Amino acid sequence: MGLRFAIVAALDEELRTLHAALLAAVTEHHAGRAFHRGLLDGHEVVLVRSGIGKVAAAATALLLADRYGVDALVLTGVAGALAPGISVGDVIVARELLQHDMDASPLFPRHEVPLTGRSRFPTDVDLGDALVTAARTALAAERIGLDSSFAALGIDNPRVHQGLVVSGDRFVATAIERAALRSELPDALAVEMEGAAVAQICHDCDLPFAVLRTVSDRSDDSASVDFSRFIAEIAGPLGAAVVRCWLRGVEPA
Repeated sequence: MGLRFAIVAALDEELRTLHAALLAAVTEHHAGRAFHRGLLDGHEVVLVRSGIGKVAAAATALLLADRYGVDALVLTGVAGALAPGISVGDVIVARELLQHDMDASPLFPRHEVPLTGRSRFPTDVDLGDALVTAARTALAAERIGLDSSFAALGIDNPRVHQGLVVSGDRFVATAIERAALRSELPDALAVEMEGAAVAQICHDCDLPFAVLRTVSDRSDDSASVDFSRFIAEIAGPLGAAVVRCWLRGVEPA
């Protein structure tokens, strides 16, 4: 039997392009979620919308690990930029995940997940490397097809970054919040609402995982692209292209 991969996103729109390409699809419902099993680029996959936030993401990851027995999990979607030099349209492959709103002090150090002894959860090295390569390939290959959308949304020369991504149950959308996160976690590249929760569950389940994000905004009050249009025209298709580039490079088990 070959490997089975889980592809997870918070929103349906972030999975729409992949779902359209899924062959021999079968949909199953568990815990209020639709799990779409099928074949994608020769591999067995499970696509599922987790919903927004850490609890929703953690529950989904646990179901995938326990009920579906997946061999690896990739979380895809959008994030807000924190670090300077990261622009809307750039792709980020997380190397570590941290919950920026975790604070059980003084019992435990700020950001540390109680009883784990850690605040940062590393992604799988090999899977991360493969996604970085796939992201660079996809940006080069997909650029022609997405050029008109890039231009319309003011995106120029998107790049690939890798490093720390932080998560929390709060949508960061003001300059004050962004500055506070940058001061507290100066090496954080971007912020979102699910990745670190998935990381904690995958760590507990010894499940290889990776997090792939397309930057949708600057995490502040500045004018940004239309969010729905960005997901439909950029993040969804680009994330799907990266995932499919990765899958095509995976050797059959």
